[in-house]
Amino acid sequence: HNKEGLMSAAAVHVIEGADSAAAVLQHPLRLRILGELAEPDSASGLSRRLGMPRQKLNYHLRQLESEGLVGLVEERRKRNCTERIVQAVARSYVISPSTLGALASDPDRIRDRASSAFLVATANRVIQEVAELRRGADAAEKRLPTLTLQADIRFASPQAQSAFAQELTEALSTLVARYHDEQADGGRAYRLVAAAYPTPVRTTT
Repeated sequence: HNKEGLMSAAAVHVIEGADSAAAVLQHPLRLRILGELAEPDSASGLSRRLGMPRQKLNYHLRQLESEGLVGLVEERRKRNCTERIVQAVARSYVISPSTLGALASDPDRIRDRASSAFLVATANRVIQEVAELRRGADAAEKRLPTLTLQADIRFASPQAQSAFAQELTEALSTLVARYHDEQADGGRAYRLVAAAYPTPVRTTT
């Protein structure tokens, strides 16, 4: 929340659970409502902006609020009624792989560690585990310590690419051996993931 007491939308919210995912995906209007509620508004305000009946919007707002995707910002008295001002909890959304239950990809079940399937499964696990950690950190009102490194590199040849992969592997192994302490009392365990894939070609229209 900001200093005025209004809710601040998160950059990214991870949707967990089939019901929450279905609450959004099965109703295109709800996706539009979430987009419109990047800034606080009421059902009446949305009704004017979208040109839709307030009663219809109220129904969808209640469903989104029950799934934790929309939050109450404040209540305002207007004549003989109370107007609820709400806002989407985030500006962007990701659906956790845990939504699929046993069908969610698991990198431990993939033998080929050099395959794109293993990369996708590992990325899915990162989303799922970080979402769980964020939920715990939020409940404890603590900040979740993370580290993200990203770089773009253009290799001159396949030989250069292979040499880079070899040096990166050796450097990572050296760092892990230097800092990993299995017996440390009160030690903090972290999962490190390093991945590389061809940069997508973006076409302009």
